[in-house]
Amino acid sequence: MSVQPLRIGDKAATANFLEDNAELRLYSPQAIIEWGLARATNPILSTNFRPRTAVLLHLVTQAMPNIPVVWVDTGYNTPATYRYAEALRARLSLNLRIYTPRVTAARRAALYGGVPTLADPAHQAFTTEVKLEPFERALAELQPDLWFTGIREEQNAFRKSLGVVSRGAAGTLRVAPLFNWTAVDMENYLYELQLPDNDDYVDPTKVRDDRECGLQNLGSGI
Repeated sequence: MSVQPLRIGDKAATANFLEDNAELRLYSPQAIIEWGLARATNPILSTNFRPRTAVLLHLVTQAMPNIPVVWVDTGYNTPATYRYAEALRARLSLNLRIYTPRVTAARRAALYGGVPTLADPAHQAFTTEVKLEPFERALAELQPDLWFTGIREEQNAFRKSLGVVSRGAAGTLRVAPLFNWTAVDMENYLYELQLPDNDDYVDPTKVRDDRECGLQNLGSGI
């Protein structure tokens, strides 16, 4: 596959490389990362420090050590997750960019009673407040043209529909280097590289693993 510079505003060019999804599935994660970096001038990598996120963080930072790593810290992470984030920051020398909600978890608990349940109509507003708005703020400040994400096709039907490359939030080219990897592939990589993992993780915006928090829905499409 020939490598051509990416022009985000060029719809014809966008259509051309999205047709490459079938071929990109045959690439290794490292090759997909190189493919993406060749098309980007200002890439970012997002993370939430959930289980097995060290895999993508390691792969991408091996190719581009100083890439901005965006973490939306909702304020509701477990103590283990905060310790894990610091361990990986030090281990991989992450250029970590942390974005937080404008309302703290303590203030929300005092004023609104904490995290709404999924059945509560207020849950969507909560998700916007603690996850979507900080991420959109990160995109506005960093102005990326490419977004590396850890989505995988086995996670749910929506993610499977996106492919290795798709249009992401704020007009970014969303690239998923681990798209066709399984949980076993991820575990094997962690074991082989002796990377730390985090099994104590909670996302109050998703609640269930089969739900989307909304980040991947922002501007999604091909």
